[in-house]
Amino acid sequence: MSDNGRFLSRLIWITIAAMLLVLLLRASPGYFAWDYFFSSGERQQAEPRTVVARGNLAEDEQSTIALFENSRDAVVFITTRQHVRDAWTRNIFSVPSGTGSGFIWDDQGHIITNFHVIKGASEATVRLADGRDYKAALVGASPAHDIAVLKIGIGFQRPSPVPLGTSRDLKVGQKVFAIGNPFGLDWTLTTGIVSALDRSLPGEGGRIIDNLIQTDAAINPGNSGGPLLDSAGRLIGINTAIYSPSGASAGIGFAVPVDTVNRVVPQLISRGKYIRPALGITVDGKFNDRLTSMLDVNGIVILGVSRGSAAEAAGLKGAVISPGGEIAPKDIIIAIDDKPVTTVDKLMTRLDEYRVGDTIKITILRDGQVMEVSVTLQPGE
Repeated sequence: MSDNGRFLSRLIWITIAAMLLVLLLRASPGYFAWDYFFSSGERQQAEPRTVVARGNLAEDEQSTIALFENSRDAVVFITTRQHVRDAWTRNIFSVPSGTGSGFIWDDQGHIITNFHVIKGASEATVRLADGRDYKAALVGASPAHDIAVLKIGIGFQRPSPVPLGTSRDLKVGQKVFAIGNPFGLDWTLTTGIVSALDRSLPGEGGRIIDNLIQTDAAINPGNSGGPLLDSAGRLIGINTAIYSPSGASAGIGFAVPVDTVNRVVPQLISRGKYIRPALGITVDGKFNDRLTSMLDVNGIVILGVSRGSAAEAAGLKGAVISPGGEIAPKDIIIAIDDKPVTTVDKLMTRLDEYRVGDTIKITILRDGQVMEVSVTLQPGE
């Protein structure tokens, strides 16, 4: 083949290859860019699009933004560490054990969080919204209420405490706002409503935590200990738990009501522990259920009355055991201040609404007769 023939053949193959390449490029996801590259069109001048004016934010948006900005600085991020000993070297190491939320309680540097946030921890660090970190000391805790009080130094300018509200007049359906650190994502705001009131959940040591607020505001691991606020930015609860098989928010969260917090925290600060108000009687939950079922009554059978107790001073009587081992109930508590009590846990919850030294009215059933007795509450164990 001559040189001209070889050149022509090569040109034909090059042309065919170029056409195939163009066809392949047209079929590819980047066809448009390549198509423009191979076209003879000229590029046009382009400018950013004009931004459309939004106008004013809606009134509820403005109030939510203001609530977050006013409350954010009072919320803290808590990280805990645990000391562990190496089995071989016997050296002690500090390892991360968890994170949670909390909030500033007063001007003395007290921080409120959940007990389960700091349970088992050897040390805790509190981070403020401006990024400053401070080592915290444990002041006191009440596992029965899932409340703990920490304290950081006061020799610096601190954010203002969260304004205090009340939980006794909450209504199902009113708006609530939760601020915390879910999954370590600091200072997160979620919103919702009060979904239900007076819920109960198992707490430490098998005790039931009663009077909890149920909310659909997204609460996830890490939110624990953070504040639940009303639309006025007031504290109405401590976010404490979620109900979720997956461990993530499923629209059912719970908070310890602020009225409980405001009753428990001052004792934790002043005494380091919570002293429950008590009657000075002996009761037993499981045994009470069986006994009241046999007697076909709803109430709490008083098994015994302690000597020198508030119950003895009020004339309450405990059950009598016959020589044959049979129990003969004397007094059965059926209400406290006209509020029915049917279980030992409910009795403890009702008493927990009062303080040591308060005088309450107890309705009892004695020998088939309903009676009312006044009792001045004493310190419990």
